[in-house]
Amino acid sequence: MATRPVQSAAKLDLTRSMAMLADAQRLTPGGVGGIRRPYNFVVGEYPVFITHGQGGHIFDVDGNEYIDMLCAYGPIILGYVEPEINDAAKAQMDKGFCFSLVQPLQNELEERLADIMPCGEQTILVKTGSDATGAAVRAMRAYTGRDVIARCGYHGWGDWCVEHHGGVPQAVWELTKEFEYGNISDLERVFAENPGKIAGVIITPVGHPMAKPVIAPPPGYLEAVKELVHANGAVLTFDEIRTGFRVSMGGASERYGVVPDLTTVGKAMANGYSIAALVGRREVMNVYVKDAFLSSTYFPNSLEMAASMKCLEILEREKVQDAIWERGTRFLARLGAIVDASGVPVTKSGIPPMPFLTFDHVDDHYKERRTEFYTQCIRRGLFVQPYHHWYICYRHTEADLARALEVVEESLAFVAESHPWLR
Repeated sequence: MATRPVQSAAKLDLTRSMAMLADAQRLTPGGVGGIRRPYNFVVGEYPVFITHGQGGHIFDVDGNEYIDMLCAYGPIILGYVEPEINDAAKAQMDKGFCFSLVQPLQNELEERLADIMPCGEQTILVKTGSDATGAAVRAMRAYTGRDVIARCGYHGWGDWCVEHHGGVPQAVWELTKEFEYGNISDLERVFAENPGKIAGVIITPVGHPMAKPVIAPPPGYLEAVKELVHANGAVLTFDEIRTGFRVSMGGASERYGVVPDLTTVGKAMANGYSIAALVGRREVMNVYVKDAFLSSTYFPNSLEMAASMKCLEILEREKVQDAIWERGTRFLARLGAIVDASGVPVTKSGIPPMPFLTFDHVDDHYKERRTEFYTQCIRRGLFVQPYHHWYICYRHTEADLARALEVVEESLAFVAESHPWLR
């Protein structure tokens, strides 16, 4: 008996999004910034403008609703429109939040972070992940008196680490050396090729290279990195902008038991409010007393601090990371079974809070399979991204996650028929 062909989902009505994008391109270069541009999704298939969110869902200007597993690229750890957090920010607003001097809330949040983070002796509050990683790099250089940085992972848009070198002097980006995650021999190579020159190593403790599988730290790897870095008189920074407060309350350094000299945190720190931090050993952080400079008009703004204090309270009170890890473990297991049964050359990877699917380079059609898969996902109401891993947030219900898996299964089935793999 012949099986019924899998049907493509209907194309979404994105009329208003596309009209607003055309207008936006008149107003700002590219219409929208960087990773939010349509070419990072599927052009013409994904919305561009969102009106609002609720829980684990988002809604676009054309009235389409999606289960959002991109979570604003990571800041939404709880869910959209959290009343407790918004109320905390509103209460702070009534006191004023931008002054020539700092408010007492700064001390409260810095004390809180010092209690939570394994390396937390001192804290500097900033606004973005790039602020935090840039501050870490400057601290490592000031502390050691060296210039070269070894990096592994995505660390933001600073000249020292930006992926696209347009507008960056060659002399600047040549001071940053890249190494492969999970391969201690490659980091040994970097040290051997730059004897006595490396100020520090900055690494995402969970490997999440763009458009490639997410990698949990291999046994002993982070320990070996730390030993090698310190043996060479350098400073170790964990870039936990994505993993901080998500894989555990104390981040990946707590979950995997390796404590760096410095840690950068952000995204999940305030459920979408713009705040990040550099946390670390007093000895290294103290360079900012007089040996290095860091300042911003808006770093001391307190709305985000109030939001962060409340977010951290909720994370701890509700044991959010435990809940996400439990749901994510089941999600990953089911995702793997769907992939195995699909017959599509695709790889399931990730850790429970951060699942991902990547398409294997087995022939010349892997890009077509990837494009078709993500087209079918968005048409079916699942908002995920081809080049960036996904997230599970606290407000994703069991029904949301079950539906997401159904969408993945349906979309892979369509890909299997429309773009067969001839082994």
